[in-house]
Amino acid sequence: MQIRKASQQDFEAIYHIAVITWNATYSNILSPEQMQYMIDLMYSAGAINDQIAIKGHHFIIAEDDEGKAVAFASYELNHLSETTKVHKLYVLPDTHGRGVGRALIAVIENAARHNVNDKLLLNVNRYNPAVNFYLKTGFINLGVEDVDIGAGYLMEDYKMLKHI
Repeated sequence: MQIRKASQQDFEAIYHIAVITWNATYSNILSPEQMQYMIDLMYSAGAINDQIAIKGHHFIIAEDDEGKAVAFASYELNHLSETTKVHKLYVLPDTHGRGVGRALIAVIENAARHNVNDKLLLNVNRYNPAVNFYLKTGFINLGVEDVDIGAGYLMEDYKMLKHI
């Protein structure tokens, strides 16, 4: 497995991973309309470009030994004082259990430390099984947070923190 910085040529792979992962994870949690709204809001090429160019998010891609993109993450250094925010972390379902998610977290931790950040912060849907993954990787649950994303939709999340 190789993890590298994503480029504009990776937009299609990021979108592909997001759609497959969202369908597997959220089809029993969110309505099809909300899923499509959120995918369009967060994963269009324009949205990703804005996240990189305007918001300062860093995207990384994990590729398997054959060079196929199997996961991605995005993060923002210094989101808060000495805190890096993990905005996205998606691993293709058929790749779960192979350490890809942990490897992405490790890369983000190293980038955070390099930038004198000693905490990782993230939000995760309260009904997403990934909550257990984050707990196993050292995050603590700080409580619930509902985020209004427009069009009458809420993200019903847990806010999680990890000291590094």
